[in-house]
Amino acid sequence: MTGTARPRTTALDPALAARLKRSADGLVPAIAQQYDTGEVLMLGWMDDEALHRTLTTGRCTYWSRSRQEYWVKGDTSGHVQHVKSVALDCDGDTLLVKVDQTGAACHTGDRTCFDADVLPLGQ
Repeated sequence: MTGTARPRTTALDPALAARLKRSADGLVPAIAQQYDTGEVLMLGWMDDEALHRTLTTGRCTYWSRSRQEYWVKGDTSGHVQHVKSVALDCDGDTLLVKVDQTGAACHTGDRTCFDADVLPLGQ
């Protein structure tokens, strides 16, 4: 699914699409969280098509802002995210995707993208 240009239309349910508040470039942040531990794994970006693919395939599909293409987490690395649930926040501008993560979630090889650079408090 990589290398695919963003489509102008999508099969996403129109009622759901109407609830999404997208950025200027048509994207919604999607937080990936380990479903059973609550561990926050990563932040990716989805447009309507990526969300539709995620909901229908059970695998997380994101839009890569740097490569300008869709990518399914784990297709090249083997570090798959199996979707357990997807929730839209109260404002409609962020998705929470609870997953069962196989291997590292971060492109650096770390389990999570949020454990390598913890900032000091109170300074």
